[in-house]
Amino acid sequence: MSKEIKKDGGKAKKSNLSVLLGAAFLMATSAIGPGFMTQTAKFTNEIRADFAFVVVASMIMSYIAQLNVWRVIVVSKLRGQDIANEVLPGLGYFIAFLVAIGGLAFNIGNVGGFAMGLNVIGGVNIKLGAMIGGIIAIIIFTSKSAGKAMDKLTQILGASMIILIGYVCITTNPPVAEAAAKAFKPDDFMGTLPAILTLLGGTVGGYIVFSGGHRLLDAGISGEENLGEANRSATMGIVVVLIVRILLFLAVLGVVTSGGVLDPENMPASAFKIAAGNVGYKIFGFVFGAAALTSIVGAAFTSVSFLKTLFKPVGDNVNKVTIGFIVVSTLLFILIGQPQKILVFVGALNGLILPITLSVILIASKKKSIVGDYKHSNVLFVLGWIVTILSAYLGLTTFVKMVSTFF
Repeated sequence: MSKEIKKDGGKAKKSNLSVLLGAAFLMATSAIGPGFMTQTAKFTNEIRADFAFVVVASMIMSYIAQLNVWRVIVVSKLRGQDIANEVLPGLGYFIAFLVAIGGLAFNIGNVGGFAMGLNVIGGVNIKLGAMIGGIIAIIIFTSKSAGKAMDKLTQILGASMIILIGYVCITTNPPVAEAAAKAFKPDDFMGTLPAILTLLGGTVGGYIVFSGGHRLLDAGISGEENLGEANRSATMGIVVVLIVRILLFLAVLGVVTSGGVLDPENMPASAFKIAAGNVGYKIFGFVFGAAALTSIVGAAFTSVSFLKTLFKPVGDNVNKVTIGFIVVSTLLFILIGQPQKILVFVGALNGLILPITLSVILIASKKKSIVGDYKHSNVLFVLGWIVTILSAYLGLTTFVKMVSTFF
C-alpha cells in the first residue's frame, strides 16, 4: 500500500487520526471475532462472576504486550518478521510461518462465524454463507485503496457491535456489583487460569498483536517521533476490546445467573435470544457476522504482511495473495466445518505463539542495531517478560488439556 499520510497541517492531523483509529479498530476487531464471543460465553457460563477477574487480568497482560510490540515496530520501522530476522537470522521465517498458519486456522473459524451470523439473520445455508463472507472480504482487497476501505469497515462495524451488545447487556440486568467484586478477588483463582490464557491468545496472540503496528507502517507512521501516536492507537484498540468484552460478559452473566440455560452448540446465540427474544437473536446474528467479517479482513491482512517482506512474489502481489488467503480459508471451512470448536481451540493456539513473538520483540527492544538510540521503557520491558513467562506456562498446560478436550 502507498503512504497515506500527508504532511500539510490540518490535513495531516486529520489523516493521522483516521489511520490511528483504523489501526486501533483493525487490532480490536481482529480480536473481537466469533472466537471472542464464543470464548466469552463459554467461560462465563462455566465460572460465572469469576470471569470478571479473567477480563481484568487478560486485558492488563494484553495491553503490556501491545505497547511493547507496537513501540518497537514503529521505532525500528520494521515488521515483526524482519525484527525477528535481525535478532536471529532465519527466525523471522519461522515466526512468519507460525503466524500465517495460526492466522489461516483463525480465518477458517472466522469464515464459519460469518456463515453462522447469516444463518441466524436469514436462514442462509452455512456453506453458502461462508462463500458470501469470503466474497465480501475479497471485494475489499480488490480496491486500490484497500487500506482505507479496511479502516472504514472496521470502524463502522466495530461501533455497531458496541451499541448492539450494550443494548442486550441492559436487557439482562446483570449483577454488576458481584462482578465488580470478583474482578479483583475471584472465588476460584486456579479455575480462571485456562480462561485467562485463551482470552490472552484471542486478544493479542498470533497475528493480532502485530495487526495495528503493521497497519501504521503501511500508512507511513514510523520512527521515534511517532511513538506518541503508536501509544494512542494501541490504547484505543485495547479500550475498544475491553468495552466490548465487559458488555458481552455482563450480558451473558445476566442470562445465566437468572436461570437461563445456554445451548452448548451456540452459547452466545442462545444468550442473546434468552435476553431479548427473537430481536436479541437477530442482533446476535448481525454482531456475530460483523465480528467475523472484520476478523477475516484483519487475519488475512496481517498474515500476508508477515510474508510480503520475506518473499518477493508476495510483496509484489500483496492484494492478490491476500485474496488467495481468504479463498483458501473459505474452502477449508466448507470442507472442515465445526466453527465453534475451531474458534476456542485457535484461541489457545495463539496463546502458544505469543510468548515466542513477544520474547523476540523484548530482545529487539534492547538492540541498538534494531532500535538505534531509542531507550525502551524498563518498566514495559520487565512487565513484558512477566507476560511472556506467564503466557508460556499457561499456554503449555492449557493447550495440552484443550487438545484432549476438543479432539
